Amino acid sequence: MGRPDLSRRQLLAAAGGLSVAASFGFAALGTGADALASGADTRVRYWNLFSGGDGANMITMLDAFRKANPDIDVKDSTLQWGNPFYTKLAMAAAGNRAPDLGVMHMGRVTGFSPGRLLDPWDVDLLAKYGVREQDYNPALWKRGVIDGKLYALPLDIHVQLCFYRKDVLGKAGLLGDDGRMIPVTSTDDWFDVLKKAKAAQKKGLQTIGLWTNDQNFQWWFFVAFYTQLGGKWFNDADTEVLFDTDKATQVLEFLRRHVTDGYVIPGAPTGEQFINGAPFTWEGNWSVPVFSGAKLDYGATPLPPVFGRPATHAESHAFVLPHQAGRGGATNEGAHELAAYVVTHALQWAAGGHIPAYTPTLSTAAYKKLTPQNEYAGAMDHQATEPKVWFAGSTGVLAQDLGPVVVSSTMGSAKPDKVAQTMKSHLTKLLASKNPMDGRTAAQGGAVA
Repeated sequence: MGRPDLSRRQLLAAAGGLSVAASFGFAALGTGADALASGADTRVRYWNLFSGGDGANMITMLDAFRKANPDIDVKDSTLQWGNPFYTKLAMAAAGNRAPDLGVMHMGRVTGFSPGRLLDPWDVDLLAKYGVREQDYNPALWKRGVIDGKLYALPLDIHVQLCFYRKDVLGKAGLLGDDGRMIPVTSTDDWFDVLKKAKAAQKKGLQTIGLWTNDQNFQWWFFVAFYTQLGGKWFNDADTEVLFDTDKATQVLEFLRRHVTDGYVIPGAPTGEQFINGAPFTWEGNWSVPVFSGAKLDYGATPLPPVFGRPATHAESHAFVLPHQAGRGGATNEGAHELAAYVVTHALQWAAGGHIPAYTPTLSTAAYKKLTPQNEYAGAMDHQATEPKVWFAGSTGVLAQDLGPVVVSSTMGSAKPDKVAQTMKSHLTKLLASKNPMDGRTAAQGGAVA
């Protein structure tokens, strides 16, 4: 693809610094000398970043694959979530010691030097094992396409949701005949709902958990509502900033009002307050197992379309093929088969709250019985995602840079209109900056779906 060679120093600096990379050691990168499991003739080394409930669900799915495919030995390794994972994956790919299969957040793929650190998927081979483009939401599939090739195979989308307690909303008259929260289509509607819920809730609790001082959540909420307003980030060529400061100010004022009107207790534990009786909390769908485990009578919808257009922040876990010199043969086919199996058997994954990316799963009777998952599955069609540039994605430079700025507005240490201008200034600098992975700006990166 014409990219300059990646030096070891570039990779370390790009993903978090020399001190971070040095803390891993390199023994875990693997040598390919591990013995095959009894009866297997192919080994697939698979790296992921799933812990907790997601980790347990993934292990269950891998064990099912092993049982169904005894000829393939899956050697799975779970690494530390966030930049440590991406640093290690980059080093392994650059040093030709990469695993056969890996997982990434979709938003990070564009910045991971596709064609240099990632190999493209063989879509014909995926089709052999039951995975085709037509089985996906078109926008989600295209997010994994770079320079006309598929580099990321989506496993799910994970979204920000509005969790609500049915006991409190029932007392407040905020449930419809179907037992779900009444529709909200404007900011006035939303604050009217909060006012009524506050009157019916337990004393001493906040009305809504909003993660007011968390830079990641505040950034995710901003992306969702800015998208609802139709806000743009850059032009199609990624050469000009189109960020609308007026729209951004509207979003920032909306988030701030939750604090000034007394519906949020800044710094309060959001999940705990919800379990103890707070009417609402905005959380990622990964909180479903927590709230279900607490035996709450609750529901969950995408973030309310207060600006008229449905959109809720979404990211995706996706399978990737870390670069290997001479990739191919039985091991490569085994990696395709494993990824396709997990994608097409994702009902177990849905139990963790994630929306399966493989759309046939959504129409099964088993998925339709999952609550509250069946209430927010439509978020698949209303994804608010970060721009497709090298500095975006989970734990990426964009969130680290702009998240704290949004927090300053929500918490009241800076005025929304001034923060909007600051955000545009940051975006201008980022657009002109070079990806440390390959020394190219967003405009030079060739990220064309």
